[in-house]
Amino acid sequence: MTLQALERPAEGQTEGALVLLHGRGADERDLFPLLDALDPERRLLGLTPRGPLSLPPGGAHWYALGGIPTPDPATFWPTFEAASTWLDNLPVPLERTVLGGFSQGAVLSWALGLGRGAAKRPAAIVALSGFMPRVEGLELDLSALEGYPIAIGHGTFDDVISVQFARAAHQSVEPTGADVLYREYPLPHTIDPAFLPDVRELIGKALLPRY
Repeated sequence: MTLQALERPAEGQTEGALVLLHGRGADERDLFPLLDALDPERRLLGLTPRGPLSLPPGGAHWYALGGIPTPDPATFWPTFEAASTWLDNLPVPLERTVLGGFSQGAVLSWALGLGRGAAKRPAAIVALSGFMPRVEGLELDLSALEGYPIAIGHGTFDDVISVQFARAAHQSVEPTGADVLYREYPLPHTIDPAFLPDVRELIGKALLPRY
């Protein structure tokens, strides 16, 4: 299992990478416009990989539904391993890479960002409209998060994944001393454009020298 991705090169010297993972049934084109929204000066290598699974009702998926917050382990683990390998082989070191996603992509971002231990942690995590997954064999490492940048955004009218899961994630990481940007907005299962400038600032502080 290998991942395919759209790539938006940096202009000039590459100062880091921004990886965005799409939601269930979408594809690598879905979040591609957010690369410019979050890095308008194109100082980062931007990548939007495609979920490796083709499942009903169509589109690409990262795992089969097994409930919330419990992805199907039989499909979750092969994706987790493939995505881990893909991240580790990027031309930019993981510690200079911001990892984020929407819905299923946010779930995988939590898993990849915190589920491989502090030694394999991206520069920051951006989790939009998702949840921290509970999968047998997966343990999210909440150690050594002092000052670690994390952005969590979720709609209060989300009827796909309840905002309660964002609140639970916030309650899990805030006591660790992580630098958490948390936002709720009166929207359904979608991304609030008004939240993006704050996420852009968080990415800048995590990666770009002038911040």
